Amino acid sequence: MAVLLTLSAAGCADVTYHDAATRPFFQKPYYVASHGRKTWWDRIVELDPGKARVKVSPEFLKNPPERIAVLPFVDEGTAQYVVDKLPITMRDREERARWAWTDSQRLRHYMVGYLATREFIVLNTIGIDAVLAAHGIRNGSELAQVSPQTLGRWLNADAVVYGTVTHYEAYYFFLVSAEQVAMKGRIVSTHDGHTLISFDGGRYHVNPMPAIDPIDMMLNSAQTLMDMRDINIARAEDEACREVVIRIPRSKILRQRLMEQALEDEWGQAGPATAPAAAPSTASSPASGARVCENHLASARAGVVTNPSWRQSAFPRDFSGAPQAPLTKSKAHGTRTARANQYGIASAIPQAR
Repeated sequence: MAVLLTLSAAGCADVTYHDAATRPFFQKPYYVASHGRKTWWDRIVELDPGKARVKVSPEFLKNPPERIAVLPFVDEGTAQYVVDKLPITMRDREERARWAWTDSQRLRHYMVGYLATREFIVLNTIGIDAVLAAHGIRNGSELAQVSPQTLGRWLNADAVVYGTVTHYEAYYFFLVSAEQVAMKGRIVSTHDGHTLISFDGGRYHVNPMPAIDPIDMMLNSAQTLMDMRDINIARAEDEACREVVIRIPRSKILRQRLMEQALEDEWGQAGPATAPAAAPSTASSPASGARVCENHLASARAGVVTNPSWRQSAFPRDFSGAPQAPLTKSKAHGTRTARANQYGIASAIPQAR
């Protein structure tokens, strides 16, 4: 014990605050594609018979969507609190509508959260709902009648996510309790209407408490009953969405595109007043300021490419540093809308027809 304490103290003493604060950013992280993904051993230890299947089309790999809108999910269940396939609540029609919306929105928001950690630009659900409501879309049936191309024009999105909650229920068998959350859906291109990704996933939160004698059976049955709590349902929702999103291939094309756009916003759109300081002989005219800005943009791109941390990402094409073509009207509108969505502001809501 003394040796272990000595070694641990020596190890901690080697890391000072200065050393920790000067550790470089932008390193290549470990286990990006596997961290948080359950293995067969995890499913045995936690007794989780859930599944997660994701089918990716070749079109997604060649031309991945940049801006994604997660549409309201639809709940296929009864919207009652179901235990062992039997409803134990007596909710009226209005209450069931509210609960169905609540359950589906929970999964939808978890899906939005995990997609937002990736290389996609995920639109704010508040703005999406406002646009749909302005067009008179009030339920899943009406939403299904609108083509993906039309939704893409309304929301200024490259793809939309359709989702359906298939299971949202609990099980109790005295010594075993479980909460099951499952969903299915697809990511559809708004340019041609083709399905880019289809998914089907679910998760069981299982708590088995084996016992032999009658006293242990009573105690363990009470403990498994107390395990049927809202927090465990939330964990099942979280894991169901995480297991789906983590199986979507990461796109180096989108990663590079986001970097290019960020550099364009930082340097390419800057005027002479906001351009970095230049030599006195070149800072006297707007044209020279623009040239300075272009040079800084090229230098920034070159720095990103030559930086060993970024180079590890192995982008399919390099930053050229060449001047970019002027933004077209549609691209400029998309840039403004992307900035608006960063602050949770919906794009210009069309008038209801």
